Amino acid sequence: MSFIIGKNCIGCVDTACVNVCPVDCINGPIYTDKTAEEVKSMSKEDLEDKQLYINPIICINCGACIPECPVDAIYRDENEAILMGDVESVHKNYEFYGLDFN
Repeated sequence: MSFIIGKNCIGCVDTACVNVCPVDCINGPIYTDKTAEEVKSMSKEDLEDKQLYINPIICINCGACIPECPVDAIYRDENEAILMGDVESVHKNYEFYGLDFN
């Protein structure tokens, strides 16, 4: 189980969550191996349909990211995202890292 960044992040792409992550597991919107560094050089228009993602293999479920998110986009796990009607974000998160969600 991993934290999941949901649809509320789309277009916002605030990196406050990235800055507090102790294991650098938050990436995107383009690269899976950088800590959202590309966001700094992107315009608002570039970010319009983009979001961040949490690597489920690296995430240690510490929760440091949750209070930092200004749009409450982070779910505690896949089940919470699904219960809140955001199964699409679960699939997008896993697909971003080339993983399958079963």
